[in-house]
Amino acid sequence: MAPQKRRLQEVAPLPIADERTPLLADGEAAQDQDAEALEARAAQERREYETNSVPIADEPSTKKLVLTMSSLWFSTFFAALDATIVATLSGPISASFNSFTLFSWLASSYLIANAAFQPLSGKLTDIYGRRAGLVFASTFFAAGTLMCGLATEQWVIILGRLIAGAGGGCLNTISTFVGSDLVPLRKRGVWQGIGNIVFGTGMGLGGVFGGFVNDTLGWRWAFYIQVPFIVVAGIATFFTVHVPMKHTEESKLARVDFLGAASLSITLVLLLLGLNSGGNIVPWTHPLVLTTIPLSVVSLLVFIFIEDRIATEPIIPVRLLLNQTVAAACLTNWFETMAVFGLLYYVPVYFQTAGGLSSTAAGARLIPQSAGAAIGSLSSGLLMRATGKYRLLNLLMQCMSLAAAAAILGTFNAHVAAAPPFIYLLMHGTAYGSMLTITLISLIAAVDHKHQAVITSASYAFRSTGSTIGITLSSTVFQNLLKSGLWERFGSLPNAAAEIGRIRDSVNEAKHLPSGWSHDGVVDSYVDALRGVWALVLGFATLAAVCSFFIRQHTLHKSLERK
Repeated sequence: MAPQKRRLQEVAPLPIADERTPLLADGEAAQDQDAEALEARAAQERREYETNSVPIADEPSTKKLVLTMSSLWFSTFFAALDATIVATLSGPISASFNSFTLFSWLASSYLIANAAFQPLSGKLTDIYGRRAGLVFASTFFAAGTLMCGLATEQWVIILGRLIAGAGGGCLNTISTFVGSDLVPLRKRGVWQGIGNIVFGTGMGLGGVFGGFVNDTLGWRWAFYIQVPFIVVAGIATFFTVHVPMKHTEESKLARVDFLGAASLSITLVLLLLGLNSGGNIVPWTHPLVLTTIPLSVVSLLVFIFIEDRIATEPIIPVRLLLNQTVAAACLTNWFETMAVFGLLYYVPVYFQTAGGLSSTAAGARLIPQSAGAAIGSLSSGLLMRATGKYRLLNLLMQCMSLAAAAAILGTFNAHVAAAPPFIYLLMHGTAYGSMLTITLISLIAAVDHKHQAVITSASYAFRSTGSTIGITLSSTVFQNLLKSGLWERFGSLPNAAAEIGRIRDSVNEAKHLPSGWSHDGVVDSYVDALRGVWALVLGFATLAAVCSFFIRQHTLHKSLERK
């Protein structure tokens, strides 16, 4: 029975007549009054239901579900491909613009837009529908990607990454919403696992594809080639996704938390500007650093105040974060994503410098990480469907993540080994993929059905801010250690400042050193700087493991009504 019908049947019945009931006209008048009261109460119940509930979709047939999810996965495949294309192309792009500081902003600008729009996507698609959100996301993703290919100035490619990030990030979240709308929790992990296989395949191929295109056609074509596929994927989702949306009489735009999104974006921009600039463009004692980082803390407090006291429907409901499982799962996702993105963006740098590999070969070294993420996600989904449990599995995966991070720190040195890097990256990817599925399922299970889109958005907000902060902190550590290492080894040589600047701006500069400069010394400086990144990755993985210990076990229901 539909929820609305059940609620209407619970309204109190008409009074039963007895010897004290007025006769004839008086009795008819009383019954008319009671009928009017009943109708008014029913109308009020209906308004409350429509305002406070998200309609539950009918569970589709397997054939229809495969068709719907396949069209969504086609879109998310290219969102994943784009992420690792940039990871392997950041070096060549930075070199073409003669600015290695652009390296961090290529990733950060995309992820700032993710962080701003992914939380909004839950509420906006509740209001306007999942299909409208997918059209918006595909349009922005395609437009931003095209801008990156056409860019001739640094600010243009950063703007393109911002626009692409707004679209690509929403494609991932909306696909997850649709899965939660159509698949019961007990089966949700399996479908999420299949989706993560597609996502992992995209991430794995992105590095190889980006490197190959860069080595043959140039980095711009890595963006051009994606655009027609993104457009086709957007059209496919428009015709296959059908999910009921929430209807209300309230103003639609008034319900959207634009203040929260703006304050969150300002927080991230200020924080990243300070971290990227300190010790890299200006000294840590420069007013730019001393101003932006404290202001980011103030902006964060403003964001929390808006979400808790002002926003009627916040993008991140901070009250839900008081739930132990919600807080622990979000923080686990946050720290583990910091670790993974530190690896994604600096493992190719390691293999290009220490191993002397091409962009294509360096990108291929990310395949085990992506394959592991797909294996971990699907395997954990199958285990959760079979057992209905996830807590112990999560702890085991966190131990695997710690072991892999420690092994990378201990073995990624100037002498590149053959097999061990593949094993460690596979282990870390498996742990990460499993964590993504487990934390998502634990979050949805820990809250009421009406909050599942919002809490999924919050999960992605933690993931996107974690990836942004992880890349920025990794870049800060890398650039500062590389700068100090190069000055320590070569600071006394003629024109040291200019040459050190060129080495920091392009990994290829190590192949074209002036007389008196040691290639091995430059490689050692890179390896020492990267060792700082690997130590940071291990620290993030440790924090994630500690947070994951506080995730509680919740019931995984077998139906969409959670019965």
